Amino acid sequence: MFGSGFNARRLWKPISIALLSAVISTSALAQAKGTLNWVISSEPALFVPLATSAGSSCDLGPKVVEGLLSYDYKLNPSPLLATSWAVTKDGLQYRFNLRKGVKWHDGKDFTSADVAFSILALKQYHPRGRGTFANVEGVRTPDAHTAIIVLSKPAPYLLTALAGTESPIVPKHLYEGTDVLTNKYNSAPIGTGPFVFKEWVRGSHVILERNPDYWDKPKPYVEKIIARFIPDAAARALAFESGSADLGTQVIPLSDVERFKALPNFSVLVRSFPYLGNQQQLYFNLDTPTLKKVEVRRAIAQALDINALNKVVWYGYGNVAASPIGPLLEKYHDGSIKHYPFNIKQSEAALDAAGYKRGTDGVRFKLRLLGNTYVERRALDFVRQSLAKVGIDAVIENYDFATYTTKVYTERAFDLTLEMLSNMFDPTVGVQRVFWSKGFKVGVPFANPSHYVNPEVDRLLEAAAFEVDDKKRFKEFQEFQKIVHRDVVSVEFGTNPQITIAAKKVKNFVPTGDGIRGSFSEVSLQD
Repeated sequence: MFGSGFNARRLWKPISIALLSAVISTSALAQAKGTLNWVISSEPALFVPLATSAGSSCDLGPKVVEGLLSYDYKLNPSPLLATSWAVTKDGLQYRFNLRKGVKWHDGKDFTSADVAFSILALKQYHPRGRGTFANVEGVRTPDAHTAIIVLSKPAPYLLTALAGTESPIVPKHLYEGTDVLTNKYNSAPIGTGPFVFKEWVRGSHVILERNPDYWDKPKPYVEKIIARFIPDAAARALAFESGSADLGTQVIPLSDVERFKALPNFSVLVRSFPYLGNQQQLYFNLDTPTLKKVEVRRAIAQALDINALNKVVWYGYGNVAASPIGPLLEKYHDGSIKHYPFNIKQSEAALDAAGYKRGTDGVRFKLRLLGNTYVERRALDFVRQSLAKVGIDAVIENYDFATYTTKVYTERAFDLTLEMLSNMFDPTVGVQRVFWSKGFKVGVPFANPSHYVNPEVDRLLEAAAFEVDDKKRFKEFQEFQKIVHRDVVSVEFGTNPQITIAAKKVKNFVPTGDGIRGSFSEVSLQD
């Protein structure tokens, strides 16, 4: 049907994490055993990440609902619900051959109709899916085990967007004809995955049980998962130390990492996962008159010692980088871009030259400094103290998450804000939203907080969004990185640390590039 225009792709590069993934024989795993006690810091509103991109939903969902593909630590795809795939040379059709013999947890057959329904639902309802699948014209289903995604324009990021945490496949027979946003199966899911949903006690826990009919036998290797929601950091640490918790990511303060490393019953993994693409940064509000001047923004950048921030705020566990496309996206990251040299004298001289001399009180001007509630409070203090040394009074304003997003993205009532806008799995998905002038709209969270407008940057981002030639795409992203660095739209801190704590008995819990957001199908408990 497709002729020579299709380029078959089926890639699999296994990841080995020596620290935590012991070599386990097939015979040792033939008998699933034990209960995995998993700690999650915040409780989501929904279980399935179909109409939400909330972090805890993305953690929980893939244990029950699956994506078409899985990804290694270099974001190479491998088979999951799709066994193979091919893309036409023009990038306008993606053909997926689907796995046969897969059953939904209610016993119904998984088919291409489920894939077609899910892709179109993601396009309509998922916060990022609206962009990821914007070019999708339709999904053809010539037979029960073939799905062909048809695009109006190329979307070179699409093949990386099909993990269960980002693009879950849900059962058409339980969603069709209902309000997708309020469908009860968003919180009591029926999936194809390694674990079956059993119970959600709000404010307490979720219970998942092993799927005895999972298509990838003998997986999974644990009988039960109990995911407990513990919002208090001290209580989470106590749960681990008391032995009632086995696994968790971002669940203890960075100040506790060394203490946990010394505990004999735990392993500590300091590793960020590329599918999420952790990144933290300081954004300037370019509508603030003082900050319209690039020399002022550059002076502020020179007043911030990012290596010191890594040591003081991140306890040395971060990966400092100056580019908005961070090192986790190594395919497009430009490592030649460096931070403006930390130099207090040069910063002060530049502020003087810009006409902002110190007053009698030693202050040049005041700025409102806000921060996403998920950013370490110590980072706000670090920025405030650093700017005070050059005569800038950065006044910290603390808000809850909802109020913060309103202040920054609706009221525009800020001058500087510390954010953690992740790169995600591709710059078009995670980075373009931050710098694309056409994405700016009052009231839309996490889109162009600076209100940055640069026609050349828009052109480069738009070209890269459709470019199927990867070398050309890299050059477009490379030029983009250089321009926004020159314009000092932000001060990029780099990849903030991601810390995973696991009891020694827990093995193989982060074999894929989405880390803790993987399926847990390979997790085992070894005495």
